[in-house]
Amino acid sequence: MYKIVLSLTMILGFGLSTATAQNKSISKTKKTVKMENKQKVVSLLKAIETGASEPVGYINPNKYIQHNLGVADGLAGFGALLQALPPNSAKVNTVRAFQDGDFVFAHTDYNFFGPKIGFDIFRFEDGKIVEHWDNLQETAKPNPSGHTMIDGATEIKDLDKTEANKALVRNFVDDILVNGKMDKLAGYFDGDNYIQHNPNIPDQLSGLGATLEELAKQGIFLKYDKIHRVLGEGNFVLVVSEGHFGKSHNSFYDLFRVENGKIAEHWDVIEPIAPKENWKNNNGKF
Repeated sequence: MYKIVLSLTMILGFGLSTATAQNKSISKTKKTVKMENKQKVVSLLKAIETGASEPVGYINPNKYIQHNLGVADGLAGFGALLQALPPNSAKVNTVRAFQDGDFVFAHTDYNFFGPKIGFDIFRFEDGKIVEHWDNLQETAKPNPSGHTMIDGATEIKDLDKTEANKALVRNFVDDILVNGKMDKLAGYFDGDNYIQHNPNIPDQLSGLGATLEELAKQGIFLKYDKIHRVLGEGNFVLVVSEGHFGKSHNSFYDLFRVENGKIAEHWDVIEPIAPKENWKNNNGKF
C-alpha cells in the first residue's frame, strides 16, 4: 500500500508517471488491445490489495474523472481513499472482466472497508484510464438457491451476438423494470430456467415472480426510472440504471448472461445514492 500511495504522490507532486504499458505500435490488433485494457483494469484493482505501484500508471494523471460519490475527483481522491484503508485490510478478487469499445467493466469480490461485491466501469482514451464508475454492496449470504453474489458462469461466448444480446437485455429492463409490462416477462426466458444471484431471490422465473409479489404485498416496490448505460461482450451484458427500491433512491448494476437468445443468469449490485450535499465530487453517479 505504501508503494501505491508513494506512486500517486509522485504523479501528483512532480507530474511524473510510472506507466510502462504505453502502446508500442499502432499496428496492434484489436484483440490484443482489448486484452491489454482488461488486464490493466484487473491489475489496477489488484494493486489496491498488493500496493503495486506500476498499475497506477495506467491512469491518465491529467484526466481522471471519478463517479464514486464518496471519493474526491482525480488521482488525489484515489490516493486519499487508499490512505484511509486500514493497513493490510484490502482484498481484491476480480472474477469477471469484459470490454465494450473504450469501456472495461469488472465484477469483483472485495474486502474494502469490509466485505463487498462491486462492479467497476473504466473508460479508456489512448490506452489510459480517464473515467471510473462503480457500484458496491455489502456481501450477503447465499440466496435461497445457494448461489452467492459472485459465483456462476464466467466464460465469454457468442462474440458475434454482442449487439443482439445488448438489445435483448435493454428491452427486458425497459419493458419489465422501467415500464412494468409484466405480460412480456415470460418471453425473455427459456421457460422456468433462470439462475439467480440476487441474495434475496431464488432460482427460476417463478421464484422472481413470487418474490416481487411478496414484496408488493408488504408495500415494497422495485421501480427502475432510467437506463443510463448498457455494456456487453458476447453473452454477458451489464445494465446501469437508476430507480427506487421502496423509498430508497438507488443505483442498480445488473449483469445478465444470455443463452440462445434468452436470459439465463443474473447478478446485481444495488447501492443507495447519497444525498448531493454528501458528495465528494460533482461528476454525478452516472
